[in-house]
Amino acid sequence: MTPFPRRDGALHAESIALSTIAREVGPPVYVYSAGGFRAQARRLREALAPHPDIVDPLIAFAVKANGNRSVLSVLAAEGLGADTVSEGEIRRALAGGVPPDRIVFSGVGKTDAELAFAVATGVRQINVESAPELERLISVAREQSRVPDIAIRVNPAIGAGGHAKITTGGAGDKFGVPVAEALELYARAAASGAVRPAGLACHIGSQITDVAPLRSAFAVMRGLVETLRGEGLAIERLDLGGGLGVPYRPGDPDTPFDAYAEVVAETVRDLDVQLVLEPGRVIAAEAGVLLSRVIQVTERPDGRRFLVLDAAMNDLSRPALYDAEHEVVAVAPDGEGEVIYDVVGPVCETGDTLARGRLLPALRAGDLVAILTAGAYGATMASEYNARPLVPEVLVDGDDWAVIRRRPDPDAFLEREPVAEWLGSTAKS
Repeated sequence: MTPFPRRDGALHAESIALSTIAREVGPPVYVYSAGGFRAQARRLREALAPHPDIVDPLIAFAVKANGNRSVLSVLAAEGLGADTVSEGEIRRALAGGVPPDRIVFSGVGKTDAELAFAVATGVRQINVESAPELERLISVAREQSRVPDIAIRVNPAIGAGGHAKITTGGAGDKFGVPVAEALELYARAAASGAVRPAGLACHIGSQITDVAPLRSAFAVMRGLVETLRGEGLAIERLDLGGGLGVPYRPGDPDTPFDAYAEVVAETVRDLDVQLVLEPGRVIAAEAGVLLSRVIQVTERPDGRRFLVLDAAMNDLSRPALYDAEHEVVAVAPDGEGEVIYDVVGPVCETGDTLARGRLLPALRAGDLVAILTAGAYGATMASEYNARPLVPEVLVDGDDWAVIRRRPDPDAFLEREPVAEWLGSTAKS
């Protein structure tokens, strides 16, 4: 299916015109397609299905990509679990209907309180990323008289991804432990009796469209499994992380689902392990758009035109953070020619540039545009910079649609900030 088809020239979310959502909710607003989430989850399952060594894998959706409770509910109903990196994300996954035994808890800086919460909740596994974390988790587990399942996250010294800031498996990255240390930690965990080492985990980066680095990293993981088993240690699970990329602009390579499935199958061949995969972007990105309205068109003497939108870098930070490119399209172009624009927002930063040099239909104040492929790392990374409220989120499912996160009332900014008592009349409460 196409999550955002054109009908009579106007962009829709499934059966609902984006102009309707703009009129009823007001832009800027994130709009998601429930069918789009389902379709991507099914594409991944269908790619894995022909491989007999891949038996009932846990596909744990990366909550950091899109943590809206309604989105998680859609994916939970589709059979997906959750990959989480904070207590808040665990709570969101639970609220979205994901059972504890389908939740993986990752993250390089888990606090003792978060570890205690994960142990008490009974999550499927805690991915341990360092020796100090293992020691703290052993202490927490003993305090609760519980024995949680863990996996040791390995840094295979193979990084990949669409930008240096989202590469997580390189030798200089903060995530996981080197191969030699992983062997030591696994043995230490097994000897403790306080935790149960069930497997190994890795994740080398995000927005990966060439599977060669994945093949290399997964080969390291397979070798570790064989080594640990050779030392008499049990390995039941192999968590290969996520990171598959998506096409953001016309001409970008499509997601290599089949090639990825083949690499995964090569990795687990004859290992007899429970497989965990942690996709995020590949499930969510193409299922969402950021709908925005043109505030004005500003023209410079040199001919440059700035298309000034009501959406900004605080709403979609990827272009400012990662030099990421998103396709920008007119919701209902009128056919009056094309113009090259720099697409910008109203935030007081030059970095608040969503796209440069884009050829778009001639647009004017009040027209609607959609920033595509914004369903992942959009709303979850948003901020209130410049005292701009977080934008609402809408979920469309066929003929149904609903606001699934409301736009905060402007007074909420002040209500949650009590004035220090000693300031008295110098500040308004």
